[in-house]
Amino acid sequence: LCSTGSHDTMTYCLDKNSAVSGNESKLVKFLNKCMPCIVHPIIMKWSTTQVLTVTEQLEAGVRYLDFRIAHKANDPSMNLYFVHMVYTTVTVQDILWEVLRWLETHPQEVVILACRNFDGLTKKLHCRLIACIKKIFQCKLCPRNVSMRSFFSPFLRMIYYANLHPTVWRRELNLTVMSVELWDNSRETTFLFSSKEYLMCHLLIFVSEKFFVAGINLTENLRYILVHPFGSLKKMTLQSLPCLKIWIKQQYPGPKKECINIVAGDFIGNDDFVKDVIDLNTKI
Repeated sequence: LCSTGSHDTMTYCLDKNSAVSGNESKLVKFLNKCMPCIVHPIIMKWSTTQVLTVTEQLEAGVRYLDFRIAHKANDPSMNLYFVHMVYTTVTVQDILWEVLRWLETHPQEVVILACRNFDGLTKKLHCRLIACIKKIFQCKLCPRNVSMRSFFSPFLRMIYYANLHPTVWRRELNLTVMSVELWDNSRETTFLFSSKEYLMCHLLIFVSEKFFVAGINLTENLRYILVHPFGSLKKMTLQSLPCLKIWIKQQYPGPKKECINIVAGDFIGNDDFVKDVIDLNTKI
């Protein structure tokens, strides 16, 4: 089967007053400190990849949520947020409850949560995150012995929590998934959609089965941003959508190495992206 995902799901609620993430380069931090009135709005424009809320994305057909989780530096609380250069206004716990509420009203749906980054998370914070996930989703978490075929049964009411790092935390959640991340971001649309080497891929390996998540994400660097001071990630992405549409229609779902199962994109809801990905299932 083939389904739709959203890349950097939570960037629709980035905090305009947030500090820059501790993982960003020293140059970005320095420029933001020296010229915050100029640099911070630019950071916001190039960090935002979604405009729909989590619930709106789920309603639009997204079933794979890309959660980048972090703990704010020098924050005495144990609150966890999402991050993409800057932190979000909402906490991870609030969004997990929001996903649960949507699932309660859509009992035949399956949602995959791909959680990663974990910037600033200590062992204590990891344990807190795991406890929060178990408390909120309870029996909806996908158990270890569920096969791929039954996992995607329309009658399941479970959430699969993928891509958790390190391995000890996966064991704690009683999951069998391993993950290998292959990154190669490109601003050149012609290359991005013509070769799988230019996709951001997640190879999620199950006990006896596997599936691919391909993220079609144009990525800027500091030089590109400085040359395009009035540009934005949204403007660059929307210009590439016709090429993306062509690339999607050429794909095939399935278990083979050349096939894909989930396509994650930016700015969900701006075109027929979700419909085009779901329509690939007619090729099965």
